[in-house]
Amino acid sequence: MTQQTWDEVGGLLPHDQFRAASEAIVANIEQVIEGKTATVRLALAVLLAEGHLLIEDVPGVGKTKLAKALARSIDCSVRRIQFTPDLLPSDVTGVSVYNQETHDFEFRPGAVFANLVVGDEINRASPKTQSALLECMEERQVTVDGVTYQLQTPFMVIATQNPIEMEGTYPLPEAQRDRFTARIAMGYPDPGAELAMLDGHGATDPLQELRPVSDAATVRQLIATVRQVHVADAVKQYAVDLVTASREAPDLRLGASPRATLQLLRTARAVAALEGRDYVLPDDLQALAVPVLAHRIIPTADAQLARRTTDAIVSELVHRLALPQERKRTPYDTPRPAAGNGRGPYEPRRP
Repeated sequence: MTQQTWDEVGGLLPHDQFRAASEAIVANIEQVIEGKTATVRLALAVLLAEGHLLIEDVPGVGKTKLAKALARSIDCSVRRIQFTPDLLPSDVTGVSVYNQETHDFEFRPGAVFANLVVGDEINRASPKTQSALLECMEERQVTVDGVTYQLQTPFMVIATQNPIEMEGTYPLPEAQRDRFTARIAMGYPDPGAELAMLDGHGATDPLQELRPVSDAATVRQLIATVRQVHVADAVKQYAVDLVTASREAPDLRLGASPRATLQLLRTARAVAALEGRDYVLPDDLQALAVPVLAHRIIPTADAQLARRTTDAIVSELVHRLALPQERKRTPYDTPRPAAGNGRGPYEPRRP
C-alpha cells in the first residue's frame, strides 16, 4: 500500500505519523520499564490488534507497572480492578440500583466501562467473578438485567498474575485464558538495566510523573491502520497449519482454538506495522507463536510428568513445521523479483 493510498482511506495514518505515534508510546513506557523493549512493543502490538494481555511472572518484576505505564501513556479512560476473593461480578460489570427519587432502577457502570482495564492479580478472584469478563473481552459489551451495554473503543484488558503463588488463588479456566490474545513474562532485568533502575527509581517513582503522549482517537487511527496490513494467502495458510499442528500434537490434550488463529494473524499485522511494514512475514507468526498460543494449550499427563512446558512444545511445533511456499501467482500479484531488489513474495501489489 503506497503512501497516497494510506492517506486516502479515512481514519488511517501515514507511515511517518504511525511510526511517530507508536514510538512515542514505547519511549514513554520505557521511562518506567527498563531494558524490556521487546516486551513493551509486544504489549503495544496487542493493543493495536484489539486484543487483551495477560502478564504472568514472579512477584516484583514490574507486571503492574507495565500495565499502568501503558494505561497512563494514553489519554483515555482507565480503571483498575484489584481482584480479591470477595470481589463480586457486579463490581466488574455494574449493577442496577433503585432510585428513590425516580422510583425506578438505574444502571451504575462497573469497572469494565473504560478504554483500558487493569486487572491486578486476576487469579485471586473466584471463578464466578472471573466469568464476568468473558462477555466483555470477546464481544465488547456487557449485559446486566437483560440490557446490553456497548463498551468504548479502544477496549483492552491487561491482567496480571503470579504463576508460583498458589495460596488462595483460582486458576484461570480455559475459556478465560483463550480470550487473552497473548501471555507475556517480564523476566528479570539484566544487571545494567537493574542498576539504571536503582538510579531512576531510588528516590521517586517515575510512574507518578508519566504523562500521556497519545489519546483514544489516535489509538483508533493506529488500529484502523493495522487492519489494512496485507497478509498473503500463503501466510494465512501457514497460520492455519501452525494452529492445526497444535491440535494434532501427541503431547497436547487440547490444541489452540480458531480464535487463536484469528488473534495470531491480528497480532502479526500489528507487529508488522510497528516494524514499518505493510505486509506480514512468516517470521512474524513464528515470533508470536509462543506468546499467542502457549497459554491456550493443555499438555497431556505424560508431558506434564516429563516437565515439558507449553512454551517448549509450541517452539518445537514451529521448528518442525515447514515454511510456506509461494502460492501460484494471479494477475493481481506483483511478480516475484530476483534476489537483492528488496521485494518479496509476501508484499502486496503496489500501484
